[in-house]
Amino acid sequence: MNSQDILPFTRPDIDEDTIAGVAEVLRSGWITTGPWCAKFEQALSEYFGGRRVLAYSSGTVTMEVALKLLGIGPGDEVITTPLSWVATSNVILTVGATPVFVDIDPVTRNIDAGRIEAAITPRTRAILPVHLAGLPADLDAIHALAARHRLRVIEDAAQAIGSLWQGRLIGSFGDFASFSFHPNKNITSIEGGCLVLPEGADVDLARRLRLQGVQRSGLDGMDVDVVGGKSNLTDVAARVGWGQLQRVDEFNARRRVLAQAYFTAFDAIGLVARGVQLPPRDFIQSNWHMFQIVPPPQVQRAALMQALKDRGIITGVHYPPIHLFSLYRQRGLKPGDFPHAETVGASILTLPLFPSMRDSDVTRVAAALDAVLRQFGL
Repeated sequence: MNSQDILPFTRPDIDEDTIAGVAEVLRSGWITTGPWCAKFEQALSEYFGGRRVLAYSSGTVTMEVALKLLGIGPGDEVITTPLSWVATSNVILTVGATPVFVDIDPVTRNIDAGRIEAAITPRTRAILPVHLAGLPADLDAIHALAARHRLRVIEDAAQAIGSLWQGRLIGSFGDFASFSFHPNKNITSIEGGCLVLPEGADVDLARRLRLQGVQRSGLDGMDVDVVGGKSNLTDVAARVGWGQLQRVDEFNARRRVLAQAYFTAFDAIGLVARGVQLPPRDFIQSNWHMFQIVPPPQVQRAALMQALKDRGIITGVHYPPIHLFSLYRQRGLKPGDFPHAETVGASILTLPLFPSMRDSDVTRVAAALDAVLRQFGL
């Protein structure tokens, strides 16, 4: 099969102006953290309604920094979802705290806010919800719980740039919000992420944690008073991210059009009646980072993925349940602990969705799914 016939599940869209801008950064001689990183942070701050924003080398480290800013460590617990990229809970382990999982709502696939309160203990310090596939978790319920129990909220908004909650942009309100700019996200800086900080957060400490804890004064003064990491964003990456941010609304609008086209195509072939679960039809709040289906149990996901791949359609798995990884089983977690996450995680499949997709690509995916499911007797 010709490589041009392959439809990936995602592809970044980098325009020529951004490519030329990166060349200018390279020619400038200042390619690590510098003026473009500052410009990108300022643009992000404006995008999020004037809140303070710092850029980092990944969306993972931004969550770790937020936990450290809150002083969360050994003996503390952080409540989160078992259906996410494993980084969500790994960062909790990294600071020495314990992730406490709460099962998902099988419809939204986000953490079930109605189950959170039962998981709160005297050791609970924070709630870390994930906006899976760009569909926001129930932030009203989560913030109400956090206020009642004097907890903090760190939103894993890695997939949610441009998503809305009750008409407000995710990241423009609330407590901490962490975003990712990995190449498979709605905008990219190649690798990178940002942390939106609430009022009163220690911005200087957040900046020091980004680069070895270094604090400078004058031309030659330097001190280190905290163990920091190496997670600064380069100017090359920042220039890409800045160019992408200018197009975020355009990208997300196209994603919504494609998502609607998927629903129309799937309705035409009766996918729901054949046992396939579709995502919520939310064209207001979701940024449609991913379009994910859950085939019925009798359809082996790997076989379905291979059959689609044979037709030139690449799919993804986002995500296996975190608590079933060996690292977490070693901590006493086991199958049956979070049945909704396990059911969804065993079958969930990410279909191609990215701004440069053609309408005909959606038709192609639907036709391929139709044909493959018929082979499964559906």
